[in-house]
Amino acid sequence: MKRQRVLIVDDHEVVRLGLRALLDRHPDFEVVGEASTADEAVIKTLDRRPDVVVMDIRLPGGTGIDACEQIVAQAPECQVIILTSYAEDEMLFSAIRAGAAGYVLKQIGGAELIRALETVGRGESLLDPALTSRVFAEVRRAAVAAEAAAFSELTPQELNVLSGISTGKTNREIAEILHLSPGTVRNYVSNILSKLNVSNRAEAAAYAVEHRLSTFVGKEGLRL
Repeated sequence: MKRQRVLIVDDHEVVRLGLRALLDRHPDFEVVGEASTADEAVIKTLDRRPDVVVMDIRLPGGTGIDACEQIVAQAPECQVIILTSYAEDEMLFSAIRAGAAGYVLKQIGGAELIRALETVGRGESLLDPALTSRVFAEVRRAAVAAEAAAFSELTPQELNVLSGISTGKTNREIAEILHLSPGTVRNYVSNILSKLNVSNRAEAAAYAVEHRLSTFVGKEGLRL
């Protein structure tokens, strides 16, 4: 089996030596170089074409995230693992956006690091278990924000009317529930179609279901 070529990037020599010693003992890995700065990491990656770059975040002359972004853009076949002491959410999500294939904390043991390298070497992504819940929480937050944005132009009363439309109620039924006149409801419906850029009630109802309107008005439908 082809040995996995690894570039080690860390501004602390002791860390680099420790990682090299760990990988040199493993027959499936070959350390093809070391770097101590972000610029050096990019240069050596392009020169030596490692399969995986193991990189710290805090580096002189830039960050590991900056270097990761450049490496992914210029050498997309190379996988980057961020190996760091920092568990801050901002750094984690910045690394993911930059294209890092893995994000693990330096507290992990040697065996776990080897498995991490094997995982990203297969083209898979890896996240330190201690950080998984944060990612899911951010995904949920982003999903809720996207749903809210879908109805951002509608007033609370228009949301109520749209809820009625989505559950198949007529204008008269909606008017009775909301204590409005049918004419007022018709005006609301016209405004809703315009704001959502849809042509008719059926399209408005489909839009409401697709973007989970019930999240905002309640699963029971219209609210007063």
